[in-house]
Amino acid sequence: MVRVAAGPFAPGHLGELTQQVPFEMIDTVLAQTRCTQQRVRDLPSRVVVYLLLAGCLFAEIGYRQVWQRLISGLDGLPVTDPSAAALTKARARVGPQPLRALFDLLRGPAASMAGPVRWRGLLVCAIDGTTLFTADTTANLARYSKQRGGRTGGSSYPMLRLVTIMACGTRSVMDAVFGPITSGETTYAKDLLARLPAGVLLLADRNFAAGQLLNLVTGCGSHLLVRAKTGRGGPKLPVLHRLVDGSYRSMFGGQSVRVIDAEISIKTKAGTVTGVYRLITTLLDPDAYPATTILRLYHERWEIETAYLEIKSSILDGRVLRARTPTGVDQEIHALLVTYQILRTAMTDATNSDTSTDPDRASFTIALHAARDQVIQAAGVIADTVIDLIGKIGRLVLDDLLPARRLRVNARTVKRAISKYNARGPNIDRRTYQATISLTILAGPP
Repeated sequence: MVRVAAGPFAPGHLGELTQQVPFEMIDTVLAQTRCTQQRVRDLPSRVVVYLLLAGCLFAEIGYRQVWQRLISGLDGLPVTDPSAAALTKARARVGPQPLRALFDLLRGPAASMAGPVRWRGLLVCAIDGTTLFTADTTANLARYSKQRGGRTGGSSYPMLRLVTIMACGTRSVMDAVFGPITSGETTYAKDLLARLPAGVLLLADRNFAAGQLLNLVTGCGSHLLVRAKTGRGGPKLPVLHRLVDGSYRSMFGGQSVRVIDAEISIKTKAGTVTGVYRLITTLLDPDAYPATTILRLYHERWEIETAYLEIKSSILDGRVLRARTPTGVDQEIHALLVTYQILRTAMTDATNSDTSTDPDRASFTIALHAARDQVIQAAGVIADTVIDLIGKIGRLVLDDLLPARRLRVNARTVKRAISKYNARGPNIDRRTYQATISLTILAGPP
């Protein structure tokens, strides 16, 4: 076995991974967290950090196989050949602190010159939660419990709850927090909202329609647009003053808010579906923020749902996290968020080259596989004198943009599940219909 103190990575070896997260940044966070190796090792701490990030690109294989892909393009160079046990010890030695610090450096809105990123001077963001599965070990079960009950008898693996704030349009991560599923989304949201920057318009679903959360948002100098229940269990919102656009002033959480009641109808050849929606917002001026415009903007909240799909389906492919200890889970989650942020930043840099290109048209799948190919091929192992601002990932994304988003009545349905049972039932109408949407502002309660 040949030992090399610096590890197998030359500048640019990991392609745009080292452009977005350069060696100097890794060395800085390692020094700040006091996780730099104290002696010459086969696996320096910097190399271990890149191994963790590359592991998120190859979630379907173990770290030993990830290592083989990292060195596959370095034929003829002296590289070490660590065992699976050595890789495990190296990850434990580095710990989660450097990955947390790295996420804190990279989180935030990716700068974009197109798409609904800012609206009327406000940064449009969304908050929501999701769940992930951890390895079924005694150590993980001491922190993360399994979900009980339900039609399928609960979960087979321990679960954690991840709550994030994401910038709509670019779907970049503003902030994130996670923990056991025994705590709800609103509990974790309090930590996130306490760190919310000013000048944000935060979109949220019905679960976040709480006066305490509204106060946290406004206390940071930001605004909230949240959907509320209209029936039993919904907040009491008395009509204090009716406004010219059909909305009305009310009180919620001890603050003056504006309420928009609307009827949304979707008409297709198969019929018309109508629903009643209620939105609460701290945007009080109906002239500056018309009710119909706010209704259409609220649809951008689904950007965070798409981002979770990219993390859980495109990157993880529905798999359980590798880590077998809570400390390892902490490390892996932050590595996953950093990797996702790197890809999103590369995609936004690409669409910024053409201000007429909406960031929504950038394909996350293309960006993910382009990054994987760069790792395997050791792309850019020799540093170039010309700086490529778009990069290989960006060029591939721009060469194969997604079509403009079309109006979809129903979500995609699984037609063939890995089960002897039908995924969504046998009588699902999977035909595509041309649809029209109509919005009607309602007068609200008397």
